[in-house]
Order: sequence, then C-alpha cells, then structure tokens
Amino acid sequence: MRRPALLLLAATALLAAAGASRAAASEARAGTLLEAARALATAPYAAPAGRLPPPFAGLTYDQYRAIRPLPGVTAMLPLGRHWTADLLPPGLYFPDPVAIELPAEGGGFAGQSFAPNRFDFDPDYFDAVPASAPGAGFSGLRLRYPLNSPGVNDEVMVMQGASYFRAIGRAMVYGLSARAAALGTGGPGPEEFPRFVHLRLHPAEDDTMRLEAVIDSPSLAGHLAMTLHPGEDTAMDIVVTLLPRRELTDLGVAPLTSMFLKGPLRAAVSDDYRPRVHDSNVLIMENGAGEALWRPIANPARLQTSAFLDDSPVAFGLWQTPRRFEDYQDNEARYHDRPSARVVPAEAWGPGAVVLVEIPTDNEFMDNVVAFWRPAQPLAKGSEHRFAYRLNWTRGEPRNGAGRSILQSRAGREHDQVGARRFIVDFAGRHEDLVPELSVTDGAAVSGTSVFPLHGGRASRVTFLLHPGDRQSAELRLQLRDAAGVPASPVWLYRWTRARDGGV
Repeated sequence: MRRPALLLLAATALLAAAGASRAAASEARAGTLLEAARALATAPYAAPAGRLPPPFAGLTYDQYRAIRPLPGVTAMLPLGRHWTADLLPPGLYFPDPVAIELPAEGGGFAGQSFAPNRFDFDPDYFDAVPASAPGAGFSGLRLRYPLNSPGVNDEVMVMQGASYFRAIGRAMVYGLSARAAALGTGGPGPEEFPRFVHLRLHPAEDDTMRLEAVIDSPSLAGHLAMTLHPGEDTAMDIVVTLLPRRELTDLGVAPLTSMFLKGPLRAAVSDDYRPRVHDSNVLIMENGAGEALWRPIANPARLQTSAFLDDSPVAFGLWQTPRRFEDYQDNEARYHDRPSARVVPAEAWGPGAVVLVEIPTDNEFMDNVVAFWRPAQPLAKGSEHRFAYRLNWTRGEPRNGAGRSILQSRAGREHDQVGARRFIVDFAGRHEDLVPELSVTDGAAVSGTSVFPLHGGRASRVTFLLHPGDRQSAELRLQLRDAAGVPASPVWLYRWTRARDGGV
C-alpha cells in the first residue's frame, strides 16, 4: 500500500474493452451510468491488458511530471460558472484508462478522445512523441474552483488511480485520500482495488459540481454519484451503489486512506528533526450508542487491525491534530495544513464495525492507515446495496461529543521503572473535580493514575504507568467522569504494542 505503489495493483482497460463492457458503455450513452453499472455487473469480469504504449510506458516520477495538460485542450476546460477541469495523462502509477465525459454544448455529454498531442511533453525528458498511443487513455481528472481567491481557479479535488479521490478546503494542501470501496484491506489475502472506468461531469451549478462514476473489479461493479460543495470546508454528498459478483465478506464502505509515521506516542520509530510526521493521527468515532471515541493512530511493528463494533454509526473519520507549524517543523510538506476527513452516514447503516488497519512503515511515502465501515452481514452475489453519506474535508476541531475535548496524547519509557511506559492524555479545561476511569486488558496493569491542571489552567493532564508484563499488546480505555459517574469527556482508546526493539 505504498503511496506510489498502492495504485499499481489495479490494472484496467476502458469500459468498452470487451463485449460486456461494450454493452455497459452503450447503456451509459443511452441512459444513466447507474444502469451502465448494472449491465456491467451481469457479465464476468474482463481483465485488462495492463500495459501502456510509448511515450507513457516506463516513466520515472520526473518524466511523468513533465507531461502537462494543454490549456484549452485538456487543461482548464470550462464546466460552467467558476469550474474548470484538467484531464490527466496515463503513466507511472496510473496505467489504467478511464472513459471521461464532459457537458456538451446544447445539452448531453461529450466523450473525450485521447491522443498524445493533447499534452505538452517537456523536451528535456522526451524526444519525438508518437501521434497515437493505442490502448492508452486518460488516467483521471482534476477539478478547479476559486477556492482561496476570486478569479483564481485552485485545485479542489482530484480523481486518479483505482477508485481514489481526495479534496481540500480553503488554505489546505492535499493529504489523506478516500475511495469508492475497499476489498480485502488488512486481510490475509491480497487486497483488491476497484477502479473507476467511466467518469461523467455534469454542468456546474454555481458553487456545486455533480459527477458520476462507474466502478469495476473482479468482485463487484458499482456506481458513485457525488455532489461537491467547496469552501472553508469542502463537503461531498456521496451515494455508492455496489453490485457484487461474489459474496462480499471483506467489504470496506467509505474507506479513508492516510499516512502515520511518528508522533509523541512512539517517536523513536523514525529519527529525524521533525517531532511529528503524519497526514492523520487520530481515528474519531461517534457511535450509535452516543459515545464519542478518540483512538490515536500507531505505526506498529506488525500489521494490526482493530474493529469497533457499532449499530448505525453517527460518524467516523481520520483527524489531523494539532494545527501549528511548530508541532511538525516541515515547511515543505505542510502537515499542519492537511485536511481531516469525516464520514457522516445519511441513513442508518445497521450493525457492523468501524475498522482501522495500521501497517508498519519506516518512511512517510507509504499510505499505511485505512479506516472504513464494514457491514456485519455479507453482501450476496447478484444483490444491490446503496450507501449514502456526507464526506467533509476540514481543518476544524474534532467533534468530541459532550464534555471536555481531548487535546493530545503522549507516551515514553519510564526510565526508573524497567518495563513500564508512562502515558499522558491532556483534556481541555480544569478537572480537579473529575475522576479518571481507566481500564486495561487482563494480564497487564496500570498504576499511578492522577489528574492535575497544566500551567495556565486551560487544560488538565491525566497520567499513568502501564505495566504490560510479558504481554505483546494491551488495550487501554480512559474516560473522565463526574462525582455521579456521568461521562464528562470522550472515551480515549489505545492499543499498546511492543516497540520494534522488543521494549515497552
């Protein structure tokens, strides 16, 4: 799941590549893309060739960046008031051709033809460019909108590679990504990457943009409908319709993909000058029982999966905290300006679990964190399932529910107690009248739990020691309660695992 390599696993062809796909493409021209997806699902999956012709084959990172859409041809294409689109070239990690339709003059939609001469090739990297590239197609698209200044069309969203898309709001830079669906993520077998094979942009309506996509993979076909609302926060109203080709027991709904290298809970995993390196550091959940859950993300020594059982979740998301440059010290990556993402179901999703997958990494170029919803019941072959939700890309503070919000978590070895690790959790406000309720899994122990105000009185710190004994992992749960036992804070959760050197 490397950020450069995670998209290599989804090799595709155009929607019209084979008989069943041609039928689906015909449906798309005649009617809706949802009907095209339904037609696609009735036929066996047609595996693509997965090879690119020159000049798009075998590109380095610098060569790929040296291919640029041409203004008025494949760049800054008008979509109505405020909005423009860029069509993106294939190559590098994006070999898969995608059929793209834009609004046509006089109504309807116009398919976009692909040819190398629709791009500018930097002569420092390319010699003569062939007139055609059989089998190649656009790899995705980028949407632009005057997000930060009137009259300046900034990037607001990109859809490229498998079924990945990501967006930003005002004064943000790209960070974590979303997907239309995930299959087998964190499981024992290889992960399957459903892909967009057909994208259709509708005419822009002032400050909103509607688009559709057909999804395809060996295990499912599907349809995504999205209405995009850019602004201070950028919101997406999404409906995903999934049509399984097999029984799906390993589905991830509304998946979010991010990166976590290090932070103050386990800083020694990477030795460089920056105190934090991550796109997201907390999984936030608001469950159907009314609890607000705060689960710091880890970079473990081994792949680990956590499932938080629920019935009709209110929301979940991957959050980026805190928001000061000083906490990251990276002027180029601007981690402090990367968005958080919050999924809010538009209807009851029923029983299932929010699943968090954490994958070991030793660098910041690997997406090693995935969060998604997994329904409790498998999706039957030949059935149709609809999942509607709002996805917010935000710099805002996490919604912690009623009570005091959590500010940060830290941990480190207790040097005068061998085998112990000290944890601190900071809460907003003063809490001398509140009692920390702390529990740990059997076989491990905690001691020295206390709460005290921090300097200035605007926050309070809970601290304790974990004694794991010979355990390899331990689940911790902490919440502040008042004298009557009523919850006064979110629930802080954490899975401690041994460090890579075997220590605490």
